[in-house]
Parts: sequence; C-alpha cells; structure tokens
Amino acid sequence: MKIRTMAAVFAAKSAGFICRKMGRQGVTWAGKIALKINPDILEDLSSQVRKKIFVTCGTNGKTTTNNMLCAALENEGQKVVCNHTGSNMLNGVVAAFVLAAGPTGRLDADYACIEVDEASTRHVFPGLKPDYMLLTNLFRDQLDRYGEIDITMNILEEMIRTVPKMQVIVNADDALSAYLAMDSGNPYITYGISKPVQKSAANEIREGRFCKKCGARLEYSFYHYSQLGDYKCPSCGFARPEIKYDAHDVKVGDQLSFQVEDKHLTANYKGFYNVYNILAAYAGLRTAGFSGEHFQNMLQKFNPENGRMEQFRIKGTGVMLNLAKNPAGFNQNISAVMQDKTQKDIIITINDNAQDGTDISWLWDVDFDLLGDASIHSITVSGIRCQDMRLRMKYVDIPVMLEENVETAIRKRIEDGVGNLYVLVNYTALFSTHNILKKMEGEKE
Repeated sequence: MKIRTMAAVFAAKSAGFICRKMGRQGVTWAGKIALKINPDILEDLSSQVRKKIFVTCGTNGKTTTNNMLCAALENEGQKVVCNHTGSNMLNGVVAAFVLAAGPTGRLDADYACIEVDEASTRHVFPGLKPDYMLLTNLFRDQLDRYGEIDITMNILEEMIRTVPKMQVIVNADDALSAYLAMDSGNPYITYGISKPVQKSAANEIREGRFCKKCGARLEYSFYHYSQLGDYKCPSCGFARPEIKYDAHDVKVGDQLSFQVEDKHLTANYKGFYNVYNILAAYAGLRTAGFSGEHFQNMLQKFNPENGRMEQFRIKGTGVMLNLAKNPAGFNQNISAVMQDKTQKDIIITINDNAQDGTDISWLWDVDFDLLGDASIHSITVSGIRCQDMRLRMKYVDIPVMLEENVETAIRKRIEDGVGNLYVLVNYTALFSTHNILKKMEGEKE
C-alpha cells in the first residue's frame, strides 16, 4: 500500500472529524486534502472495489436515486461505498472513498454508488472507471454555471465514450437522456413509464422539444411532466426506445405504488417524480444481477436524508424539508405539496451563492400560481433573495410573509402555524436548514 495513500486517508479522516466537531459537513475538505497529498488517491481506492462501480448523473433525483440504490445493494448483503451527502464534485467523490477506507488505505467494498455532478465527470472519470451509469434526466439548471443543456450533453457524451464498456441505465421517457445514451455507442438499458398517469400542466416549461438527431419538432402522444413522456420524430424516426423496466398501474397520492416486472412496489412518499427515482434504483439493482425480491423491504425501511423529502417532528409540527433548485424540480415539489389536501404552511428559501447559480431568473419559469389554494394557510419567503421571491409571488397575486433569516421563519411557523410545514430550499440553504431543523427537533418542548 502506498505511503501517500495512507497519509492521505489519515489526513482526510482527521479533517472530517475536526469539521464535524465544529458543526460543519467537512466532506469536501476531506477530499481536497486527500488529493493534495496523493493526486492519484481516487484511482488507488476505487480500483479496490471488488465488484462493480455505479455512477448516478442527471439534473434531478441524483441523491435520492443513488442512496436508494446503495440501500438496495446493502439489503442484498453487499458492502457499498456511497457519497450519501450528495457532495458530487471531485472533492466529494474522493471523500466518499477516503472516509470509507481503513487507516492503512484498504477499502472493504463490493460495490460503489457514486453520485457525480454532470460537469464534474471530466474530473472524476479519469480516476474512476464506472461499470454502470444511471442517467435520470436532463433539465435546464444553473445557466450561469452549466450554460444550455447542449453543453451538459456534450460533456456527458464525451465522458461516456471514454468508458466504452460502461452500461448506461437511462430514463427512456426523457428524449434528451435517451438520445445521449443511444448516440454514445455504449450499451444501454432503459426504464420508464409507458402509459400516461396524470395530466401534465399545459403551460409547463419543456426542454428538448426538437429532435437531437435531425432538428425537427418532436411529436408527443402524452407528457408525464416537463419533457418526459412518449415522443417520436416525424422526420427521422427517432423515438422513445422500448422500455425494459416499465412501471405500470402507477398510483400517486399520499403513497406511491406501481408494478414493475412481477413486483408490486409501494413507498410512503409524495411526488410523481419519486416513481422515477425508485424505478431507476430498481433498474440499477436488476442490471447488477439481483432479482429484486428484497427491494420492497428496502423501500419500507428507506429514510430519505439530506433534505430530500426529509421529515422532522418539532413541538407537534410535522416538517418536510426538500430541495428545489430548477423549474422542473420546483414544479414537481409544488405538485407533491398540493397532493396533501390538509391545511399547510410553506417556507420557500432562495439563495444565490456560487453553488446555487447567481442567475435566479429561472424562478419566473416555475408555476407558483398553483400555490394559490385554500389549503395553504401561509407562505413565507426567506433567504438571500427573499425580496425577489416576494416579487415573483406578487405577480401571481399570492400574498406572502417575508423573513430573511431561515431559522426565525421556521420558529415563527412552528409557533403560529397549522402543524404541517413544508420547507422548500435551493442548494446552499439545504445543509444549514437541515442543521437548524435537527437542532430544533432536539430541543425540549
């Protein structure tokens, strides 16, 4: 074992410990320090994975899907390395491996489930040779960082082709993702929902309306949401590929349920988009050679964390924390909230730090008018750009309360709310809000 690898692991673990003691996440720092000591640390450690390496990419659903796949593999008795926190750039990926390694730099893992930021694949893939890529979807996201979707697609296709034997497990309902998988030349496997489930909002922003193969306008027989649905090109014949793992008899409400192959799966989650997350994890498990007979058991025990449908109980109030960082994701969050017909309070927190993207014009593409419902007791806007969020709500004639400090906003709604609180935040507000809610949950009533 390389001395530099041992030193990198020791230093990274020490940094992570110190950061946690200071109340900080510390994951990216652990990875950064490890790379400084040994630039080849990712290759050294990932090469010790005994069986297969999964990466999960895509605009929305990466963290939930990746963690769910990890839980499914662990439920099959496998040892798995996973970046559970969603730190998905190079430092975060490296940290997942170094923090899982022993003090001598030995890694005891059968599988790795690694979420990777799409733009960061250029930095991660040279040291990590995945066997499978789960590709969830491609939506417009952080234009000032990613640019248009074509740029993201070009990066992904370039990196997919550097690992020609890697199988791409792709959402066939997304024309952009499906084209990318089909055009890459890599072997691919599909999952999706072949029949309509619910009516899609007519005014919803849809990406990829034009065929990536020839430029003609795609024709849809139906939409699930955004651009996800059943499509075909009338000009060149490009169409949704045949779906291998097809969810049918889909039911959406307080609980999700659907059939796939011979299995009936149910989960206590809201939001149609979670059907795709569950289905992607199932497809990953099956592609790895497992029967999936224990998958439902995993779903019953799976507890979403890190601000993805994360639930808290504070002074008698049920609180749901969820990430909403782009138009497609926010619209699905709103849809999930509105499936709850009981009275509710909502806090929306918007920041514009570098990791969020400083351009927040995407707020004008979110269907906030759907929040003008009698079941909503109050809406509070918070965060660095709370004034912009208040203006956005003014344009749909929905009154809101303004409280820039997130903790103050939460405490006020715990005190005067209806006991049912949804907190929707964008990226940099997620970790701090999670910590606030954890702290409040531990306080004596």
